[in-house]
Parts: sequence; C-alpha cells; structure tokens
Amino acid sequence: MLLTPEDINAIGLSMKVALTATILSLPFGFAVAWVIVYKAFRGKVLLEVLVNLPLTLPPVVIGYLLLLLLGRNGFIGRMLMESGFPVIFTWKAAVLASATVGFPLLVRSIRLGMESIDPSLVDASRSLGATWQDALFSIILPLSSRGILAGSSLMFARSLGEFGATIIVAGNIPGITQTIPLAIYDYASSPSSTAMALSLCLVSILISVAILILHETVAGKIESGRNR
Repeated sequence: MLLTPEDINAIGLSMKVALTATILSLPFGFAVAWVIVYKAFRGKVLLEVLVNLPLTLPPVVIGYLLLLLLGRNGFIGRMLMESGFPVIFTWKAAVLASATVGFPLLVRSIRLGMESIDPSLVDASRSLGATWQDALFSIILPLSSRGILAGSSLMFARSLGEFGATIIVAGNIPGITQTIPLAIYDYASSPSSTAMALSLCLVSILISVAILILHETVAGKIESGRNR
C-alpha cells in the first residue's frame, strides 16, 4: 500500500473530523429526536423539515450557505474573527460541514429507536411519580441505545466521506484541512497517481468495514443484555 506522509495526515484528520462531529452532534441529535417523538406543538412539521433538509440539498449548497454564515463578512464569522477564533479554512470548518450533512441521519436513527419504545412503559413510570427526567434516563435513554448507536455509526461514516460542503468551507489544504475524499480528488486529477488514489480508497473501505463490525458487535451485546 502506497501512503505518503500527507496521506497519513489526511487519514488522521478524517478520523478526527468524523469523531468530533459525531460527539458534538450526539446530544443535540438526541434532544431533537426526543422533542419530535414526545412533544406536541405547533411548527413540529417545520422542525422535521428543517432537520431533514440537508438530506435533500446538494452538499455544495450547504457548504456555500455555511461559507456565507461563517465567512469574514458573515454575521457569525465576523464575531468569530473579532474574538480570534476563525473557523473558515480550518479543520473546525470541516467538522461543521460534516455535522450539518450527517445530522439528519443521526436524528432519524435515534427517533426510530425512541418510537420503538412501548409508550405504556413511559406512562407507567409517570403514573408512579417519575419525572420526565427520571423516565428519560431510566427508560428512554437505555431502550433507544441501539438507535443512538446506529445513528452515531451512520454519522461517523457519513462524515468520513463528506466532500462537497467540506471543500467549500474548509478548502483542500494538505496537512491542514485535506481529508481522505479531498486527497483522493487530488490524485484522481492526475493519471500518474492512480495507485495513490487506490491506496486511500482501500483505507476508506477498511475503516468502513471496521465501523460496521464494531457496530454489529456492540449492537449484539446490547441486544443480548436486554434478553437476559
């Protein structure tokens, strides 16, 4: 396998971006899924549309909107620049891009996990005097663990493969913002770099297989623990 130091940096950065995006998005994804499943309010359909919108938008559109928002002339970007915390064309921008694109997959999986919970269990706990917080941590959170795991795995994998939004807001700077897909894109533009591109493709496949194996292993342990 042919890997240069820049390729190794790209692999490490991809893992860092995907892991950070997943960890940061997880509490927000859980909260949004909980609101959609257990709360009734006006505008609920609008919330669902907004959450799922990144699934239907081209990633380049998402990247451009983030660029307008976080760029030097953007409202949030201007404040970040003044506070000495620039985001655009840094690895943090890649995290935001990955989190935005993968968030709907996270919410949808957690939501499905929550909807599979028998409502009578929650109602029974409430009738026995349990608060919503008690029901959340003793019933909803444990019983939706498979959905949380599935959503986290999907988002991590989606973040590893994010290209369109990332190249707009983070650029393609080797050693700084270049992830695996961006490095493959560079190699694909040169006929003499086919072997290098295939090496990174193989790395991507191995990482994806490892994620799937880990997911199935942990999910199996969760299921066997419930059946005891």
